[in-house]
Amino acid sequence: MKKALVRTDFNFQGQKSVYHGKVRDVYNINDEVLVMVATDRISAFDVVLPEGIPYKGQMLNQIAAKFLDATADICPNWKLATPDPMVTVGVQCKGFPVEMIVRGYLCGSAWRAYKSGVREICGVKIPDGMRENQRFPEPIITPTTKAEIGEHDADISKEEILAQGLATPEEYEVLEKYTMALFKRGTEIAAQRGLILVDTKYEFGKHNGTIYLMDEIHTPDSSRYFYSEGYEERFEKGEAQKQLSKEFVREWLMDNGFQGKAGQKVPEMTPAIVEGISDRYIELYEHITGEKFVKGDTDNLANRIEKNVTEYLKNK
Repeated sequence: MKKALVRTDFNFQGQKSVYHGKVRDVYNINDEVLVMVATDRISAFDVVLPEGIPYKGQMLNQIAAKFLDATADICPNWKLATPDPMVTVGVQCKGFPVEMIVRGYLCGSAWRAYKSGVREICGVKIPDGMRENQRFPEPIITPTTKAEIGEHDADISKEEILAQGLATPEEYEVLEKYTMALFKRGTEIAAQRGLILVDTKYEFGKHNGTIYLMDEIHTPDSSRYFYSEGYEERFEKGEAQKQLSKEFVREWLMDNGFQGKAGQKVPEMTPAIVEGISDRYIELYEHITGEKFVKGDTDNLANRIEKNVTEYLKNK
């Protein structure tokens, strides 16, 4: 089994601090740039699972970099360079403490809430009579708060965001505009690959007074995709859609009695389970990008990353 990178502890020149997120480790260099390492950690239900998934970090980083480049004409984004397959270096921004989630279809947590009788999500009214995986007439934005590790993201409405001063009305208008434009572009790119971009999330921040798109974009960790082929037939028959997303990991956990609730135990992640998840991520990568995935060398991941980032920072 290939090695997975689950923890980093670098000390780059000019490093001020490091933040270990659920999946990414973010190094602050001189309060100017961020070195974001996409580790092989995997999280579900806001819990970091005990085993890393080989190549996952490389795949997520390369998908995000590709889509940041493909949407740079829509809004400024934080990316400066990808000095290593698992690393993006970018502009340091002060992040808005909300995630902009946009949904084109009723599924996932929104469907689970709807099925239990909820008809309003984040201040957005959902009509009666909808079915699982049904397309909304227009995409809807259902923001969440940005949780710290160990805490759960919480739904929040536009009105609450403004009332709590998490963004000004002018800022929120820009966030909404960018969110819808990015989702439209993502939908168009997905359609070229025979996919439907079902829902996704975006994070934004400010740098020198300008709003930037931050973090990852259109990856299977932050997005859900359906295959276009067979969508209508499956929907009409009430069958599960063929998905390209991390939902298969959540489903495996739920089938084994885990939903991140107190007292629940993560099921054993055997080497076969880990390898299966890695293979599914490779499938995701190749479908989403339309390119063959080239596996990086996993023998000395930390050394390789340290060398590549150090070289980039020295020559920047």
